[in-house]
Amino acid sequence: MNLEMTSDDFKSKTMKDQPDQKPNGKKAKGLRLLSSRWWCPTAVTLGILCLGLLVILIMLTMQLSQVSDLLKRQQANLTNQEIILEGQISAQQQAEQASQESERELKETIETLTQKLDENSKKQMELHQQTLNLQEALRKAANFSGPCPQDWLWHEETCYLFSSGPFNWERSQENCLSLDAQMLKINSTDDLEFIQQASAHSNFPFWMGLSLRKPSSSWLWEDGSPLMPHLFRLQGPVSHVYPSGSCAYIQRGAVFADNCILTAFSICQKKANLLRAQ
Repeated sequence: MNLEMTSDDFKSKTMKDQPDQKPNGKKAKGLRLLSSRWWCPTAVTLGILCLGLLVILIMLTMQLSQVSDLLKRQQANLTNQEIILEGQISAQQQAEQASQESERELKETIETLTQKLDENSKKQMELHQQTLNLQEALRKAANFSGPCPQDWLWHEETCYLFSSGPFNWERSQENCLSLDAQMLKINSTDDLEFIQQASAHSNFPFWMGLSLRKPSSSWLWEDGSPLMPHLFRLQGPVSHVYPSGSCAYIQRGAVFADNCILTAFSICQKKANLLRAQ
């Protein structure tokens, strides 16, 4: 009974003795895939993809290198620009310092000049005041004791003026009177010597205040006083009386008599304003 097995028992035993067939089935399927006709194109495709990735990687590396070089150049340019900018800033700062120094020196110069100008202005004001004081002193001195007016000659207590134009005797007399003076009168030999020296520079005749108006009369000065014979001697027609009268003039140190209507220069005189002790 044991030796005899039925067909069902054999199948059952056979099923038990065999391992699981499912894994064996998968293994067989994998082997069939590797040995199939799609394996070669797949490998080529994968190779092409790897090559493409490699090329892309190389290109990216080159671009990265170029970008790195560009960044380095830009960095170098920025560094140069920073150096240039620092130099410009430094130069500008130096220029500003120089400008400030120049401005300070200019201010000091202006202050110095202003101070000197103020000092000069004060000195000018002082000089102006001194000039005014001197003019006032001169004016007071002239009012009290200025010896003679301008263009008049001073001798002792008398001022003398030599006329600038020739006139007849009467016109010369009027001219002296208009100057608050009288025609020349010789009171002493000292006066005569002074007039002779003063008129020595000219050869022209100069009327004096001495005249003879009527025959058989004497020579008189303007104030009516007679001529003192010891002073000088009249020359010319001394005793002749012209219709207009005979008048005396001095020329080259000598005294002459002639017609009063003739023209000649003249000499006026008046008292000098002498200083008096206060």
